[in-house]
Amino acid sequence: MKARAIKFFSPEENVSVTKKPQEKQKPTGYISGSGKLVLPPKTLEELGIEPETSRFKIGTQQGKRTLKYLYLIPSTEESGTFSLTRSGRGYSIPLELILRKGGIDFENTKYIFEITLFNYDEGVVGYELELGSEEPKPAYTGKPRGRKPKSALVA
Repeated sequence: MKARAIKFFSPEENVSVTKKPQEKQKPTGYISGSGKLVLPPKTLEELGIEPETSRFKIGTQQGKRTLKYLYLIPSTEESGTFSLTRSGRGYSIPLELILRKGGIDFENTKYIFEITLFNYDEGVVGYELELGSEEPKPAYTGKPRGRKPKSALVA
């Protein structure tokens, strides 16, 4: 056998790889069929939200036609803010018209959202809700791109 045809191993390749601990999942909620943002009690507890007294300003990214993100900013003002209302085991915020205008078809599709904390202002921590549906992504039906497979070239 020729010397350059041999692949040598290093001692590092023989060390077993330990699995990384799983990343902590983000708090989640969902949009009900009647157009309410539903926050389960577990999510409220994780975020440290007091449901009876909390009020929020609700907004989205400027200039976007469809809603992909909703922003909840805690506020102490009474006017122009939304409060949490009790619904079943959790709490909800009715946003039917806002969601419909934002292109969210909550009646036919179940939407879930992950909540991420972000700094809104000095001392104010807001909540970013990333909307996503539970439906699988539709199959791509467009023209295939890139190089053709070699099997297609031979035929």
